[in-house]
Parts: sequence; structure tokens; C-alpha cells
Amino acid sequence: MIESVNTGALDLAPVWLTLKLSAVTVAVLLVLSLPLAWWLAFTRSKFKVPVEAVTALPLVLPPTVLGFYLLVFLGPNGPAGQFWNSIAGHPLAFSFTGLVIASCLYSLPFVVQPLQAAFESLDRKAVEAAWTLGANTLRTFFTIIIPQARRGFLIAIVLGFAHTMGEFGVVLMVGGNIPDETQVVSIAIYEQVEMLNFQAAEQLSTGLLVFSFLVLVMVYSINRQWGRGLKA
Repeated sequence: MIESVNTGALDLAPVWLTLKLSAVTVAVLLVLSLPLAWWLAFTRSKFKVPVEAVTALPLVLPPTVLGFYLLVFLGPNGPAGQFWNSIAGHPLAFSFTGLVIASCLYSLPFVVQPLQAAFESLDRKAVEAAWTLGANTLRTFFTIIIPQARRGFLIAIVLGFAHTMGEFGVVLMVGGNIPDETQVVSIAIYEQVEMLNFQAAEQLSTGLLVFSFLVLVMVYSINRQWGRGLKA
């Protein structure tokens, strides 16, 4: 019979590190995903399907597989790891920067796909009218495109943040389990279970469960309110 062991107060450092990782990942992904989602929404290139498939790979690829290739690429002997080591003095693997890169790749479809869907549903006539009236691309983007695509932006931010919060396989492969550096909540839960500290594992797990539920409620609420707005 396995007995639970209480090792003291709950360490919240992994929680703050996970929140930081999720926030940085979403910020980076919004910048990178905007041009990609726009291109996917409107291109007629023969490369659209292959690019969409590559973008969606994290949805079906086992996290450990993606983590393995990232570890090889970002590790001390990998091309990115060697280059980063030459300028920063340490490899990307087993660092917070490496976790951000891995998280961006793993959460990419959760940001790109909502943005792509939002751009595909734009009222093209309004955009073209703005250009005809002399509005430049930047002004059109902020005054026409963003208001119409706001639901896509909200869903992309929420899903990207939440998906990064729950990562395990990729972050374990790329970041390991270094306290205050790469130990995120999912890794901390695994460690607490290994230590038979079920109380701490339960507290962390309950926090993630509640957070995930609230994320889904938020996403469904956004979709429902948007649907009512379209019918009004």
C-alpha cells in the first residue's frame, strides 16, 4: 500500500514560472502567427496544404517525439544549440529560452488556426473599401481587420495560453526539471507524485483542472456571444 507523504508547504515557484512561460509564448506566437495566418487565409499557393499540415503537426504528433527533435536541434551538439552557445555561453536546451522556443512550436496551431479562421471570415468589401478611400495597410489593420477578427484573437490568446500551461512531454524533453528555471507546473506535479507527496500534487492538479475548465467556459462564451451578435 502506497502512503502519501506531506513534505511541507506548497512551492508556488513552478506556478509563476508556468504563467511567465505561457505569457511570453503567447506574445511571441501572436507576432509570428499573424503573417502566417493571414497568408494561409488568402493564399492560392500550391504550398498552402503542406504548410497547414506542418503547422498542425503538434495536434497529432506525440509530444515526446517533437521534444526529442527539439532536444537534438537545441542541444549542445545541435545547430541552434551550438550557435546560441557561441553568443550566449550556454545551449538552448535546459533553459527558459529553450522552453519558450519549444512552447511556441507546440502551441503554434492553437494560435494560428483561430486567427486563420477569423481572417477567412472577414468582410473583404469593407477592407477593399478602406483601401479605396486611401487608408494605408496599418490603419486598415487596426480599424477594420482587428475589430472584425477580435473573436479569433481572443480565442487564439486563451487557447495558446492554456495549452502552454498544460505542457508536459515537450517541456520535460527540452527543459528537464530544473527548479526556478524549467520546472513548470506539469513537471512539478509529476515530481510530487514520485515523492509520494500526493497532497501537493492534488493541489497543483486541482488548480490546473479549474483553470482548464474556466478556459473552456470562456471560449464557449465568446463563441456564443459572437453567434448572437451575428444574428442580431
